[in-house]
Amino acid sequence: MNNINNPAEKGEKVEVMALFNYSRIPCQPLYFRKRGEDEVEITETLSERIKFVGNSARHIFECVIGKSNCRLEFDTSSLAWTLFEG
Repeated sequence: MNNINNPAEKGEKVEVMALFNYSRIPCQPLYFRKRGEDEVEITETLSERIKFVGNSARHIFECVIGKSNCRLEFDTSSLAWTLFEG
């Protein structure tokens, strides 16, 4: 898995279907879709954490898709999801 503090790391904006609620786990990503591609199911969420950046927060999810690992980040200021694969 790549280092989340590496500024050279490039992510890809994706659309995410997530379940939001107010229980112990406030957000759970279920599927994502890259531009022009089919939906990809998130098999498992391994961990989640929050990183504060300036006046906003990034919700970071380490996930499994099939047999590969990825990271999804949700930026609370732009309301955008970014996918980091590898």
